Amino acid sequence: MMKLPGLRMKRYEKFADDIAELIRSGVLGPGERVPSVRYASQTYAVSPSTVFQAYYLLERRGLIRARPRSGYFVNAHAPTSFCEPVISHQANESTEVDVSELVFSVLDSIKDPNTVPFGSAFPSPALFPLQRLSRSLSSATRDMDPRMVVTDLSPGNPQLRRQIALRYMVGGLMLPMEELLITNGALEALNLCLQAVTEPGDLVAIEAPAFYACLQILERLKLKAVEIPVHPRDGIDLDVLAQTLERHPIKACWCMTSFQNPIGATMPEAKKQELVELLRKHQVPLIEDDVYAELYYGQHAPKPAKAFDTEGLVMHCGSFAKSLAPGYRIGWVAAGRYAQKIERLKLMTSLCASMPAQAAIADYLQHGGYDRHLRKLRYALEEQQSAMLAAIGKYFPAETRVSQPAGGYFLWLELPGQMDSLKLFQMALAQGISIAPGPIFSPTQRFRNCIRLNYGSPWDQVSEKAMEALGRIVRSF
Repeated sequence: MMKLPGLRMKRYEKFADDIAELIRSGVLGPGERVPSVRYASQTYAVSPSTVFQAYYLLERRGLIRARPRSGYFVNAHAPTSFCEPVISHQANESTEVDVSELVFSVLDSIKDPNTVPFGSAFPSPALFPLQRLSRSLSSATRDMDPRMVVTDLSPGNPQLRRQIALRYMVGGLMLPMEELLITNGALEALNLCLQAVTEPGDLVAIEAPAFYACLQILERLKLKAVEIPVHPRDGIDLDVLAQTLERHPIKACWCMTSFQNPIGATMPEAKKQELVELLRKHQVPLIEDDVYAELYYGQHAPKPAKAFDTEGLVMHCGSFAKSLAPGYRIGWVAAGRYAQKIERLKLMTSLCASMPAQAAIADYLQHGGYDRHLRKLRYALEEQQSAMLAAIGKYFPAETRVSQPAGGYFLWLELPGQMDSLKLFQMALAQGISIAPGPIFSPTQRFRNCIRLNYGSPWDQVSEKAMEALGRIVRSF
């Protein structure tokens, strides 16, 4: 590490550099355990706190990773440095949304279990404690009060709502139980939120690129989209959003403030607060899609924009599908001032989410070791991200730009300008590899030279070979 003249290197920095040199020289190989804190403290005559500081620094530099109750290990994949993608603003008044056919063609491609699922929207089921969940399901349904079939239609299982409220509280956000409504996954929550604040023909500010399910919901509800560019690190462009709010009668803003799908951006807390204040000034509700909230890689979860809401304008939507229970279809919304309206809309459409599934997750949250599972899941996803980044560095053109999010399980790749990601999608599929082409993330089908890749499956030889084949196809263009 280069130090400026006249600046003295701190002791933990010197020790970190010594360990880094052992890694670079191959003395400590990929996957090997680095000296324990106690051993390093005794051998190198430094305090345990110095060792911890050094290891935290090496973690931030991507050289080592902590494993729960096992110690620190050298990263299996060397970190690779990429230029980040460039998202330019494309001015438009509003756009009719018509992307479903294109989206369905991509979704059909991942149904074949023999296809490498880089185009999937889901992490691998192998990462989740499904057997432990099944025990919770059995226990919870055996003890379920039959009266709950009527009393808990909506807003949902009170034990589950209490557990969700406790997780908000641990994160520093006090929410009244009356604000929480259990839904059939986050997708229903997001649908209900939009229906509560818009009418057909209304304008909705969305991200560019945006999650394709957002576009499909707008299309179904006959709403118009106004695209706001997303910075790969800092999220939605607040200057462009402010101009849009001045020029257009925006009825709602849909935004992923943390680990945005597809690009992976996370807004800094100050920007989240600024976003909430900007929308409050215009009295525009924010639909905050926060389904990846638990999949952060650092020491602390990022705060949601909801934490800065003082007027009930933020509808915060979450889900257990990405963090615990895929297939159970249990999500929720902390609906602010719109809670009653959304609850009535739910009663008019689907009545309630599956009661056994709600009871099972409530039981698991109480007794199953959710936080222990989450630590393992985050570690696995971070390792898989490192593996995919290393493969991109090895097999893709040098001009490739890549997002490097601090959570979630997606990478956004901006490929050389001549690339047509729809053609790439077809060519990759012919070789048993699915990808998500850029145009499905825009109502105007922009991002033709971009793709989203999912690293949510355990990395193996098949994954590596698929990345090599994909890189070869990209180079052929």
